[in-house]
Amino acid sequence: MSSQLKICHVITRMIIGGAQENTLYTCQGHLERGHKVTLVTGPSEGAEGSLLKQTCPPGLEIIEIPSLCRNLNPLQDWKAYKELRQLFQTRYFDVVHTHSSKAGILGRLAAWKASVPLVVHTVHGQPFFPYQFFLKNWFYIAAERYAAKHCDKIFAVAQAMIDQCVRAKVAPRSKYKVVYSGMDLEAFIEAQPEPELMQQLGITEKNLVVGKIARLFDLKGHDVLLEAAPKIIASVPEVKFLLVGDGPLRAKIEKKAADLKITDHIIFAGLVPPAEVCRYTALMHVLAHLSLREGLPRTAVQALASGVPVVAYPLDGTPEVVINGLSGYLCEPKQPDKVADAVIRLLRNPKRRVKMGEYGRQEVQKKFSWRLMSNILEIEYIEGLERKKAATDSSLEPVNKTVRTNR
Repeated sequence: MSSQLKICHVITRMIIGGAQENTLYTCQGHLERGHKVTLVTGPSEGAEGSLLKQTCPPGLEIIEIPSLCRNLNPLQDWKAYKELRQLFQTRYFDVVHTHSSKAGILGRLAAWKASVPLVVHTVHGQPFFPYQFFLKNWFYIAAERYAAKHCDKIFAVAQAMIDQCVRAKVAPRSKYKVVYSGMDLEAFIEAQPEPELMQQLGITEKNLVVGKIARLFDLKGHDVLLEAAPKIIASVPEVKFLLVGDGPLRAKIEKKAADLKITDHIIFAGLVPPAEVCRYTALMHVLAHLSLREGLPRTAVQALASGVPVVAYPLDGTPEVVINGLSGYLCEPKQPDKVADAVIRLLRNPKRRVKMGEYGRQEVQKKFSWRLMSNILEIEYIEGLERKKAATDSSLEPVNKTVRTNR
C-alpha cells in the first residue's frame, strides 16, 4: 500500500460551525502528512457565513455539488447521490470519510456502491434527539441504521454520541470509536482582553461579561439565557451579555430583550471569523452554553482554554468537557432560574471562577488538539485499509462488497 492516501471528505455545507471546523482541521492535518485530500460539499451560503471564505488549507481540492443540500428533498437527494457515486467511481479514492447526517447517509451509500476500499463516517451530532417530533426521529434512526451497514467504521466526537447510537440500535458498539473534536487552542490560551475591542463593544473594566457563542438559531438556548438575565442583572448589575454569532433569530432575540427591558445589558457581536473568536472569549468571565443539541461543544472547549468556566446542560458530549463543580456547572435543561443561580455563583466569586477556569484549561489541552485528532484518524485509515486488504487476500472472511485495488 502506498504511503500516500487519496482521501475524500464529504459534508453537506461548509458554514461557520463546529462540524465544519473539525472537518477542515482533519483535511489540513492529512495534507501536512503528504496525503491527497479532496473536500466535497454543497452550497454554503447563509447567515452563518462560509468557512471556506475565511480559511482554506493550501493544496485542498474543493468540489461543490449544488444538489447536496441540508433540507430533505427527494429529487435533489437522488441527484446528489448519483453525482457522488459517479465521482467515487472515477476518482479512485482510498478513503471516503463522510460527516454529519445528510452527507453521511448519501455519501456512505454512494461510496459503498462505488466499491471505495474504506468508507468511514463521523457523528458530530445526532439528527435524532428528544426535542424533535417523533416521526422525524423515527425516519432519521431508520436512515442511520441503513447507512451504518454500508461503511467500515463510525467515529464520534464524544462518547455520549456512541451511547445514543447504540441505544437507538443504529449499529453495534464495536463499530464505533471516539475521536474527540480537535481545535487550535493556542490562540485561546494566549488571548488577552483588548482595550480597543472592549471600547468597540461598550464593555468597561467594571463589567462582568457572560458570553454565548452560537448561531442565532433554534435549540441554541438564547431564549433561556434572556429569561435568566433579569435575575442575574438584579444580583450583578454590572453584568453584560455578549452574544457572538448571527442567524435568522436575531430580530426575535432583539425583541425579547426589549420586552424584558434588558437591551442595555445585551451586546450583539454578530458573525465573527473563527480565527477571531479567541478575542471575544478573552473578554468573558463566564460562558453560557445552553444548546439542547450538541455533539461536542467546541465553544465550551474554547472558553475553558481561555480560562473561562462554563454553565451548561448535561446533554450529549457536554459532560465530557464541562466537569460539574470543577470547570463549571451543569444545570437542568430549560430552567432559567437554575441557569441564573449558576451564573451568579460564578460572577460573585472571582476566586472560584479563576480556579474552575484554570482546571478546565488544563483538562482541555489534554484531549482536544486538532493534530492529535488528525493523527488518530490517519492511523485508523491505514489500519482499516490493511485489514480490508488482508481479509480480501486471504479470503478468510466473506466481504460484503468487492474491494477495488487502486492502480
